[in-house]
Amino acid sequence: MGKISRLVIGAVQSGSGKTTIVTGLLAALRQRGLNVQSFKVGPDYIDPGYHQLASGRPAHNLDTWLVPPQVVPEIFCKEAGSADLAVIEGVMGLFDGGRSGVSSTAEIAKLIQAPVVLVIDVKSMGASAAAIARGFRDYDPDVQLAGVILNRVGSDTHEAIVREAMQKIGMTVFGAIRRDTALVMPERHLGLLPVQENEECQVVNRMGEAVSRQLDLDGLLDLAAQAGSIGDGLKAEKKGRPHLCRIGIARDEAFSFYYPTSLQVLEQNGAELVPFSPLHDDTLPELDGMIFGGGFPEMFAGRLAENASMRAAIRSVADRGMPIYAECGGYMYLLEDLQDFEGKVWPMAGVFSGRAVMTKKLQMVGYVEAELRQDTVLGPCGKLFHGHEFHFSAEQETNGMLRPFCFKKLRNGVSYPAGQSRKNALGSYLHLHFAGCPDAAASFVAHCRQFWLQRERNEGSF
Repeated sequence: MGKISRLVIGAVQSGSGKTTIVTGLLAALRQRGLNVQSFKVGPDYIDPGYHQLASGRPAHNLDTWLVPPQVVPEIFCKEAGSADLAVIEGVMGLFDGGRSGVSSTAEIAKLIQAPVVLVIDVKSMGASAAAIARGFRDYDPDVQLAGVILNRVGSDTHEAIVREAMQKIGMTVFGAIRRDTALVMPERHLGLLPVQENEECQVVNRMGEAVSRQLDLDGLLDLAAQAGSIGDGLKAEKKGRPHLCRIGIARDEAFSFYYPTSLQVLEQNGAELVPFSPLHDDTLPELDGMIFGGGFPEMFAGRLAENASMRAAIRSVADRGMPIYAECGGYMYLLEDLQDFEGKVWPMAGVFSGRAVMTKKLQMVGYVEAELRQDTVLGPCGKLFHGHEFHFSAEQETNGMLRPFCFKKLRNGVSYPAGQSRKNALGSYLHLHFAGCPDAAASFVAHCRQFWLQRERNEGSF
């Protein structure tokens, strides 16, 4: 692949301001006329939406739990190869990740051999910021920590104090962002408000302007250009197959959690992807299968319930045996009903039994290993998956049916049955990345193809 200018923006901890700074950096560099490809470390769906709004290019995730470590450089090189520069936003603190540090920002930075700039929230802090920076630099010498960005600086005097301390330890400062409430992003229970509901370009423009004024863009570009060659000897990109089936992708304000690279794997296996909206469309397009990604159905429960024709259409094709795969918010929508935060119950699609009940407490967050306990559209009984969960809802069962998955939490090894299957429909709170389980994507496409063939033989179009 050769030379790709690249830079990782890490942080001391969550809430340090990485997303604001990366979004502003993307906007500022785009304003300069640069074609910038962004990435997000970890399984986050929401931050990449802001990246795309700022850069004009879809953002991609880099995660060594969801996909094998050797696949991460392949994804990176494929998506960044045509860009002038790649900017990678870290996750949590620089060395934080799953158990044993899996999929930490530091691990990703080493895999793609990229320099790291550390964001430090220096509010209520002076020279101690330099002690933190030095500790991060010394903790793992294999991480190329090249400098820092000071965030939430209070005044010229405050900035001067911290810069002087950084100079004493030989740490480059690539800029200082002043405290500014106009740069705050709106949040809700799973984090930032998704960009699909907040396509407010002004906040992104303000971030770009702040970064242009207060960061050393030329210095950051020079640092990124110092990264060495990458991708030599990587496998050639797989060519897509002729279309074998049409798979509907539920995509609107309520369902937006998809990894672009994951969807590409379906296309490489012969799927034509057809977006549709459970919120806005009255009928389904002609399809051979459907995927319902995660999102926020709880915030649109009333509108989803009002669209009775769509709910009935989904239930009808599920009864006919159409292959369906649903994750988290998509799974909640396919249950019988959903109880929102105010306790009001709304009818949903009814493909699966049970009710999703919103709670004030986070029910699960983290990486999980999932094993199939029966044959499904994603593969045979006994197949193992690496995935993650992140949800505030709890599922109320209405029967004692066998769950198709057995989940095991990565952090503590606790196991529990999960999900539902009915005919060719499969759903659970699990989020997968098909680049980490391409055979599951191939299995789902094959089931969709079989549904198309059977429909053509027995019924024709319907």
